[in-house]
Amino acid sequence: MGEISGLERVNHIPPIDLRRQYEPISEQVGKAVLEVLNSGRYIGGAKVAELERQFATYVGVSECVACHSGTDALYLALRALEIGEGDEVITTPFTFAAPTEAIVMAGATPVFVDIDAASFNLDVNQLEAAITSKTKAILPVYLFGQPLDMTRVMVIAQTYHLWVIEDCAQAIGAQWAGQSVGSLGHVGCFSFFPTKNLGACGDGGAVTTNDPATAATVRMLANHGQSDRYFYEATGINSRLDALQAAILLVKFPYLDFWNQQRRAVARRYQQLLQPLSGIKLPQEPAAGVGVWNQYTIQVITNSPSPASYRERVRSRLQQMGISSMIYYPLPLHLQPVYQHLGYQCGQLPVVEQVANEVLSLPMFPDLSMEEQEQVVYGLKDCLDRVGD
Repeated sequence: MGEISGLERVNHIPPIDLRRQYEPISEQVGKAVLEVLNSGRYIGGAKVAELERQFATYVGVSECVACHSGTDALYLALRALEIGEGDEVITTPFTFAAPTEAIVMAGATPVFVDIDAASFNLDVNQLEAAITSKTKAILPVYLFGQPLDMTRVMVIAQTYHLWVIEDCAQAIGAQWAGQSVGSLGHVGCFSFFPTKNLGACGDGGAVTTNDPATAATVRMLANHGQSDRYFYEATGINSRLDALQAAILLVKFPYLDFWNQQRRAVARRYQQLLQPLSGIKLPQEPAAGVGVWNQYTIQVITNSPSPASYRERVRSRLQQMGISSMIYYPLPLHLQPVYQHLGYQCGQLPVVEQVANEVLSLPMFPDLSMEEQEQVVYGLKDCLDRVGD
């Protein structure tokens, strides 16, 4: 690696660059879009059906129902399993709001369990203590593309007769013990948001399961609750994946495993390049899991009484050097204003509260070059050395 002195500006490095992924397949995408436009069939149809078929095969399940978003997938799964008023669903406080939104929209109550500091995922060791007579389901989230110990989760679920709904939004292609996420629990929920490992050019989602009855209920609820045209079995929603997004996803799908391999290679290089740096903690992949690194998230460690402010100074200095970074997620869900009525207090979930003040996600996408990674690492070293100046 060459030397970068002081605050010498490097070429701008974004946190993610979707254009690099698009350019090599632009002709294929354009052709697929025009085919849909010329067909006159924009909702449902052959493209959506083919995507569902291919995705079910990829995940290793018998059923897949495409829907409008990952959030809708979670909500539809909860509704299909008849989870609602008076029920509790155990989940993580360290993720995007979608899982908790879906639980609340279904009428149930989220119950937060602290996270494991090594993986950022729900701490499986604390699951049983959170189970009550009202607990109906466990909703684990594979944060940043890393699986958690689903073997233990399923044993606990079977012992207490609980549903398991997997949030696979950031983890398409990840595995636990040789099995794909989305096939480990009773229902898997996926997002095709553009920044995901398999991303559409807009919103999109999918529900996976091995239970045909659950899939049929999800499909009915996603189409206004219709059992047949203009005959309504339940109060549903409008959550259909449009054919344009399905066509784009079908073009991208064959590249998914290659893109995930590239992400893993980027993560390995980060691990090697960042290992000598002090003042940070590197992310870890579970021994029995295969992660797909939707994000590469370090922890910025300091003795400062205000770790979040220290991290922000590091991030700001990186930005001055042309290196963008992200903070996922600065305030855990159990401390968000919207969930104050649940009664959680600061200090109640200490691991997530500490981690939320330390995490910093570095640029991560399949086409991130070695040279760019070296610039990121040198820039970070410079920042850590100088931020206290």
